[in-house]
Amino acid sequence: METSATTLQDDTDEDAPWLTPEEQALWRAHLEVGRLLGYAMERGLQPFGLAINDYTILVELSEAPERRMRMTDLATATLQSKSRLSHQITRMEAAGLVAREGCPGDRRGLYAVLTDDGWDTMRRVAPHHVRSVREHFIDRLEPSQIASMYQALAPIAEHLRTVRGRV
Repeated sequence: METSATTLQDDTDEDAPWLTPEEQALWRAHLEVGRLLGYAMERGLQPFGLAINDYTILVELSEAPERRMRMTDLATATLQSKSRLSHQITRMEAAGLVAREGCPGDRRGLYAVLTDDGWDTMRRVAPHHVRSVREHFIDRLEPSQIASMYQALAPIAEHLRTVRGRV
């Protein structure tokens, strides 16, 4: 059986703007870092019985006025569908971390509210999480790289937030 060294680029009819070798290396490194960093962060939260999505919700609520957010706003902030967030909040309610409350003046609206137990959990977990972020991300960079990475990533994040609003 004869094998061919034909690449996908050679075998497609589309006029795609293929990545240069350097661009492809950057893209693949970005994907790998994202997966590995996500894995490391998830493992760091496991001893506390939390997943990264749980922690993200707790962070959003802990930083919100009165430690509460409308469910629709929380779904947007955590990049979850309303249905997925609702299931997650149900699990977190059962654990005593959050509660749902009705919105005054909007019978259909609901708030997710950080409970005292949720706040205590944040106070206990946050120092460990920050150490993990430092160990696996921040401390791997020089101070000048931190500024450069922020300058490179901020416009991409802004673009993706805009695109997300249209999708």
